[in-house]
Amino acid sequence: MPIIPSSSYPGPPVYQINGHWQTIAPAIFRSIRGLRYERERFILSDGDFVDLDWVDKRSRRLVVLSHGLEGNTERHYMKGMARIFAEAGYDILAWNCRSCSGEMNHNLRLYNHGEIGDIGEVIDHALRTKDYEEVVLIGFSMGGNITLKYLGVNSQDLSPAIRAGVAFSAPCDLHSSVALLNEPQSRFYRNRFLKMLRKKMIIKAQQFPEIVDLENFSRIKEWSDFDNYFTAPINGYQNAQDFYDQGSAANFMADINVPTLLVNALNDPILTPACSPQAMCAEHDFIHLETPATGGHVGFALARSRHAWSELRAREFVKSLDN
Repeated sequence: MPIIPSSSYPGPPVYQINGHWQTIAPAIFRSIRGLRYERERFILSDGDFVDLDWVDKRSRRLVVLSHGLEGNTERHYMKGMARIFAEAGYDILAWNCRSCSGEMNHNLRLYNHGEIGDIGEVIDHALRTKDYEEVVLIGFSMGGNITLKYLGVNSQDLSPAIRAGVAFSAPCDLHSSVALLNEPQSRFYRNRFLKMLRKKMIIKAQQFPEIVDLENFSRIKEWSDFDNYFTAPINGYQNAQDFYDQGSAANFMADINVPTLLVNALNDPILTPACSPQAMCAEHDFIHLETPATGGHVGFALARSRHAWSELRAREFVKSLDN
């Protein structure tokens, strides 16, 4: 599909003066009202669990929402997207990755950008237990990367019910995203993520002391150190570089064969241009690439609106497939 030449995003409220504010302000100040989840604990094939948050409208159409790194179903972007599609009559399945619902998972394995087995089991569970004729996958940041990789890797075996995918602020190229996290201007995001992840590594070290060495946290000098010391051994990768190769959705997106929208803002403070693969998308039959000038990372706020633009854009894209 041709790359979308001009984004419909009109820009953020005037006080959100740059990509950092456009990222941080919605996360701090936005509150989503009028949405209530029903929780289900789903047991995975390896005996571990993930918690699923449903909005059941008794619909034949379902939206599956995947959150970002150290996010969960309570994040403003998850609840905002759930609300707009629930109001349009869809069922919602917002799922928490392992360890992200407030309780540490049991197994050594955690979630990561390249993990698509869990989302596959969640989707299969939804299709097996409820009679959905249409499923849309929507992911944010890490969840966007997971969504895109899942669609690419499983393109030949995808359920016919899966009609479309949407990804916002997706780090499709992990090599470049990690390099950017090491830059001085990314210190705030790097430190925030590491602070949250350290709390989980403390618990994992208690669960699996023979594998997880918490002392390695003091040896972290750059982000790839965390992935070498923790992400790779916990999740079965050879090392950080192997994780980035296997985890980057850009390495698998060429095989996507359902209509898919990828939206990455040009001023996203933790994404690089490599995360928006222009050459591939320009020649692709199914991927629509939209790169607004502003919006930050999973921001896309609108002045005087209860919705983020990303929510309106996702709904518009999915609705357009009915025509």
